[in-house]
Amino acid sequence: MESAAVSPPPAGIGLRQLLMALGDSLVEVQAAPLGLDVVIRDVALLDPEDPPTARAGELVLVIGARGRAALPALRAAARDGAAAVVVKLDGPGQAGVLGETATEAGVALLSLRGDARWEQVNALARAALDDASPGHPGEGAEGGDLFSLAQTTAILTGGIVSIEDAANRVLAYSRSTDSDEIDDLRRRSILGWQGPEAYLAKLREWGVFQHLHSSDQVIGIDSHPELGIRPRLAVAVRSGDRQLGTIWVQEGSTPLSDHSEQALLGAARVAAHHLVRRRRELSEDLTLTRTLLAGLLEGSTGPQPLATHLGFDATRPAAVLGFSYGTAGAVAVPGTGPAGASPELTHSEVTNLISVHIAARHRSALVTQLDPRIYVLLPQLGRGIDTDTLRGWAQEITDASRRHLGLPLRGSVGCVVSGLADASESRREADRILDAMMGAGLPAAVAALPDIQAEVLVSEMLTLLAAHPEIRDPRLTALVAHDSRHQGRLAESLLAYLNCFGDVREAAAQLHVHPNTLRYRMRRAEELTGLDLSRPDQRLLAMLQLRLPPSG
Repeated sequence: MESAAVSPPPAGIGLRQLLMALGDSLVEVQAAPLGLDVVIRDVALLDPEDPPTARAGELVLVIGARGRAALPALRAAARDGAAAVVVKLDGPGQAGVLGETATEAGVALLSLRGDARWEQVNALARAALDDASPGHPGEGAEGGDLFSLAQTTAILTGGIVSIEDAANRVLAYSRSTDSDEIDDLRRRSILGWQGPEAYLAKLREWGVFQHLHSSDQVIGIDSHPELGIRPRLAVAVRSGDRQLGTIWVQEGSTPLSDHSEQALLGAARVAAHHLVRRRRELSEDLTLTRTLLAGLLEGSTGPQPLATHLGFDATRPAAVLGFSYGTAGAVAVPGTGPAGASPELTHSEVTNLISVHIAARHRSALVTQLDPRIYVLLPQLGRGIDTDTLRGWAQEITDASRRHLGLPLRGSVGCVVSGLADASESRREADRILDAMMGAGLPAAVAALPDIQAEVLVSEMLTLLAAHPEIRDPRLTALVAHDSRHQGRLAESLLAYLNCFGDVREAAAQLHVHPNTLRYRMRRAEELTGLDLSRPDQRLLAMLQLRLPPSG
């Protein structure tokens, strides 16, 4: 019998690429102690009746054993050199136990969504391995993001913006409705998609390029009417010591804003993220960053995968800022953006504005959307950072949104936590604050928990009352129903009376009725319900329950 030809094992793909192929809707990273670049060379299905063994470089799918029951297979796979193990969890508490074991054993751990099928992840993983082949990835399409960034930077600076690569080729530029504002240098650069050599020579002569090559600080260039050059600012786009490009801001018919230099610094850091991801693989890497960031903020993924992926120190302080606009904190609600702007454009502009401003303040900041809000993760904060500083950063963003976009953005400052492991706690606090701000209609644009502690707690009590009718006073429910049937105002009047601490004249003035009318309404409310407003407990419950919307 002739021996069968043996196919060489696949070259393998990195865990990072496999995660991109599987998608966050199928698996989540629970631990990656060796990083996301470990190579996966094959896929193995481990049945409960099989001996718990694996081969080096395998992705082991542990079927039929959930949660803690998968611990023996996890330990055996790590012992045999497997690259990663996939399990299903019984509940949130199982992730921590399995993740700690995987970290100690030095093997990556992925959790499969509860409703996902093992054959689905097996097929997708094998397809990703089959598609793996040597070669250079193609160029990614980042142009749209850069044009959006250029437009945001133009809004923040009040100037006319262009973004160039390291060879002075124009990659993107802001829109300008007035052609008279554009000087000859910008016009010829855009038309030729590259700065004219005669002008480039002048910039070299003035030392502009030398400055950009050696510094990440903004440089100003005076006007030169004889050369058709108006005043402008420039800043290098850098990744470490490497210059990736330049952002130029030309002054138009009005002077640049006072905060132009700070906006440019932030824009340069955001542009760097785009430029270093111009290859397709690095563009996919950005998608993975967003997935890991979302998992961290939602509390479904631990800190280690994101920290390893981006080289963060997970043990340094961190905090989360939350932002919302529109009805009840929704993002991209029709009619809430600038005149004529689509919801998608409004969201893009707000996200860019937040990204530019926060990047100028904190180099490692990450921005993402978790519907319906936008969040900023601030990792690797200084040990002495305080809430006042973070509140100031958020205030700058909300002020800029109102000034440049005409949007009343609200911001919240989550608690400063000791490390990335507690980032979801900071995010939850940011959400509690935003919920209270929207529900109470507070005028402040930015708040931290100490600012509105009472409003937050009252908001959460009302949420509890709304969700559990059984803990409401049926007499107050009946009063609201009576008003609804008879178009009455007894409940409204009772709440105003209680809010004014029983001051009839003050409450009557707020309701625009005569004091005797209010006194009659109070007697009528007590007669209908049997309430005794002389009892503090009944007054306290009424003040809370009557704040619920009528449908509650």
